[in-house]
Amino acid sequence: MNRKTMRLPAWVRSRHGFNTHAARQTLRNHRVMTVCEEARCPNRPSCFSRPTAAFLILGPNCTRRCSFCSVASDIPGAVDAHEPENIATAAKTFGLTHIVITSVTRDDLEDGGATQFNRTVQAVRRAIPGARIEVLTPDFSGNIDALRTVLDAGPDVFNHNLETIARLYPSVRPGADYERSLRLLELAGEMATSAYVKSGIMLGLGETYDEVLELLKNLRKVKCDFVTIGQYLRPGKANHPVVEYVRPEVFDDLRARAVEMGFAYAASGPLVRSSMNADEMFRTVHGT
Repeated sequence: MNRKTMRLPAWVRSRHGFNTHAARQTLRNHRVMTVCEEARCPNRPSCFSRPTAAFLILGPNCTRRCSFCSVASDIPGAVDAHEPENIATAAKTFGLTHIVITSVTRDDLEDGGATQFNRTVQAVRRAIPGARIEVLTPDFSGNIDALRTVLDAGPDVFNHNLETIARLYPSVRPGADYERSLRLLELAGEMATSAYVKSGIMLGLGETYDEVLELLKNLRKVKCDFVTIGQYLRPGKANHPVVEYVRPEVFDDLRARAVEMGFAYAASGPLVRSSMNADEMFRTVHGT
């Protein structure tokens, strides 16, 4: 991969012009947040216009300081007991049939927030009985009981993002551990045999092509079903710099390599994000 940092090229410029006011107003009315907004996802205009969103639970403040992320790192607030029902109501108002639930990392909580995941999944199931539910969780500091609490709610997809290669973890994901995250994905597959296991990574942080291939092989070793590969875009000047804007043909090549390795579905492109087109990914593989 070419390491030269470039100006933002045309192939990673997000589309604009969508009216997102109605979707954002609905979120405000129900007092819920999305990671789409908190993490400044470039696909917000497109997703909000459909509408679709990844609901963010456990507040806006994260207890870790990942250098790639724009989510605030500060002292978290109390867990909102009304949040699960608020999210379920908002999802029903949107008319969603595939709901993504994610969170900040809450190392201050004994279970890392797993109980809130469980309650939110159950609340959505009650509100929308036929919904497909995807959870995108933190690593729970390797707490297996916390993982079990989430899986006991019966999500259709369990997602935990590796984000980047092992060598870059100290600078990109301080507080996280590459092998611990792989183990979490492996255990999720063993403990919830009816759920698909998913992970996502970003390119352009300083990784090499061979390192990305090694990461994909590691994901297949732990029987990860789905993978998403997207371009890292720097949220602000305080965040990790973009080392490279990876060309579209590299993403195409990695998608093909991932399918060859045995992933049931691989989404790979400059603007691909972990929760983008989650419904399409599930339906393509599951057939419904």
